[in-house]
Amino acid sequence: MREEKRTIHLMGTVIQLWIQHDNPGDILINAENRLSEYEKRFSANDKHSDLMKINEQAGKNSVQVDKDLFELITLGKTHSLPSDSALNITVGPLVQLWRIGFEDAKRPSEQEIKEKLKIIQPENIILNEEKQTVYLAQPGMAIDLGALAKGYFADKILEYFISQGVQSAIIDLGGNVVTYGEAPQHEDGYWRIGIQHPMKTRGNFVLALKSKNQSIVTSGIYERTFTVDGKTYHHIFDSRTGYPLETDIASITVVSDKSVDGEIWTTRLFAQKPEQVIATLNDQEGLSGIVITKDGRLLYSKSLSSQIIR
Repeated sequence: MREEKRTIHLMGTVIQLWIQHDNPGDILINAENRLSEYEKRFSANDKHSDLMKINEQAGKNSVQVDKDLFELITLGKTHSLPSDSALNITVGPLVQLWRIGFEDAKRPSEQEIKEKLKIIQPENIILNEEKQTVYLAQPGMAIDLGALAKGYFADKILEYFISQGVQSAIIDLGGNVVTYGEAPQHEDGYWRIGIQHPMKTRGNFVLALKSKNQSIVTSGIYERTFTVDGKTYHHIFDSRTGYPLETDIASITVVSDKSVDGEIWTTRLFAQKPEQVIATLNDQEGLSGIVITKDGRLLYSKSLSSQIIR
């Protein structure tokens, strides 16, 4: 059984894949090709992507899409509709207006924001399951799957690894980590996954989690920021105001079986108070989490007590 690691630059982040297998090289090459294909098809920043075909036809025509993209948009709409959800996949026009995380980031005018808010309406994503079509009912609408796509991709890559007989694996899509099988460097077989300290530079961890056959997703207001006139804005938007969310939370980590679930809930819960986030996660089957507040408080699900290393 051989080990091999691959580092890939895709999706605006550094991706690391590690596997144990008799023939790891070919499997990792195929995994990279799959990730590259997903990025091309699901990107909100590539005018040739399948997703952009939907956005370009907003207010005009429905667009037939492949099963996986339809599945992800359906999931995203479901979690965008609750009134207390900070996840909204129709936030695309706001993302493009602010451009936080890009070189041309700017603070828009109040009027520009008000105009975009009129089309940030997830209920106006019209889905036809039988025909596998997506229609955006208002001109100018745009879906952005950035808040859940990496989790979906990680799950698909893990499915591929398992289908190929991979014995152990770690998938790191930049803040989105999936562990599978035994960690060979630890006697107990558990991987150690560092949780980024939100007030320090990357690589400084506030704690580590022991993990096996789990997904660990962390989302924080430190990930992509933009500062103008002495005020710093982060990339998680409040679709009611058009501005980045006002929150006491610096980061949320969700531990789950499926990575897409962790991706969804790290964003969905950002509008809640820290204690409420933990209570909500505890009520969801198969989910647990960690919250770090701006003032440095650490809250976590009791079920994680045995996994936390400080």
